Amino acid sequence: MLRGLNELTLDAKGRLAIPTRYRQELTDSCAGQLVVTVDRDHCLLVYPFPEWEIVEKKIVKLPALNSRVRQLQRLLIGHATEVEMDGSGRVLVPPPLRDYADLDKKVVLLGQGNKFELWDAQRWQDRRQEWLEGGEDEGSLPEELETLSL
Repeated sequence: MLRGLNELTLDAKGRLAIPTRYRQELTDSCAGQLVVTVDRDHCLLVYPFPEWEIVEKKIVKLPALNSRVRQLQRLLIGHATEVEMDGSGRVLVPPPLRDYADLDKKVVLLGQGNKFELWDAQRWQDRRQEWLEGGEDEGSLPEELETLSL
């Protein structure tokens, strides 16, 4: 399980050092092969490759005539990029994805069970505070998405 909050730093090349406590699990479960994609909250989602394949199959099977489903497919699948952990446990976050999430130097890696979320540290603090205060209700999801597990 990928859980916990980690405050990290991107290096000058846009590489992220995966915390040591996750490296062996990621090596064992996916040989360090990860998929990074965007999230509607302007953070990035980082999946071990086998977990991504499960999610991708679910997304592809959704009804493409629903415009919200198509938006989700375009965002998640269209931006999905395979990355590999190097021998030092680092992954290069591709520039277009760094730009999307406004990642600069200070970032937060947030474990979500089967994936991580990667946030700009300031955006994470702002959004977390907003959620704690009960702001932003996005309303209900379309029926097709209510049972979708990303």
